[in-house]
Amino acid sequence: MAPSQRAQLLRKEAGDWLRKLREKRGLSQRELADKVGAEIYTLIAQLEHGRGRISPDRYLVWADALEIERREFVRRLTYYYDPGIYKIVFQDHARPKRLKVPF
Repeated sequence: MAPSQRAQLLRKEAGDWLRKLREKRGLSQRELADKVGAEIYTLIAQLEHGRGRISPDRYLVWADALEIERREFVRRLTYYYDPGIYKIVFQDHARPKRLKVPF
């Protein structure tokens, strides 16, 4: 698999995970957009479809909005968005379970 294909697949997985977290919290895309300070709620749909990335400076805002432990949120997004960095930083941790919401 080409690196660009793998990156797109991982972003799609990230989007699926984010959607499951949002739905678990009973939030609409618009409600989540309000919680994270996104001016355009369609950003949520784009991210959930694997298009785009959450900016690292917004990770903690998103973690709080989705009511997930901040460290776990950052760890998972690092896996999906930056697998090379994930491997360096979290090499002693197993790969996050695919699309499982940790609740």
